[in-house]
Amino acid sequence: MSGGKDKRALRAAARFYAVQALFQMEKSGQTVESVRHEFVTHRIGVEGEHETWVEADLALFSKLVDLAVDFQASIDQLTDRALVAKWPIARIDPTLRALFRAAGAELSETDTPPRVVITEFVQIAQAFFPEGRESKFVNAVLDHMAREARPEAF
Repeated sequence: MSGGKDKRALRAAARFYAVQALFQMEKSGQTVESVRHEFVTHRIGVEGEHETWVEADLALFSKLVDLAVDFQASIDQLTDRALVAKWPIARIDPTLRALFRAAGAELSETDTPPRVVITEFVQIAQAFFPEGRESKFVNAVLDHMAREARPEAF
């Protein structure tokens, strides 16, 4: 694929899959290696009998998953500081926890502009929670996280 739109779509899919992979790791107790292998060989870009998984930027997918795992403690602390005092990350929905970990990894350890990261992960929240207020919550938490992690970008 070529062109800016295709690259953006591949990166957006990588972020979405990273959230799914992190969620799966937490729920199943699988290792990062086994989950990454499952996604790369059996999901991303695979056409099945009943469903097709879209292509994704595999390098970004792997980077976000690896960074989220490697820096989980510091990302969770960053997230905790952005949450209401009585709502530590351990108390929030596991899908949102996975989302904040993937977004925190991208905010803290890449050069992606923070506003792009926020926009992309708010869209992911809307995909997972189409009826809810979660996207506004995600926007507020990620804005706080981004301003702490990358204050020079604001």
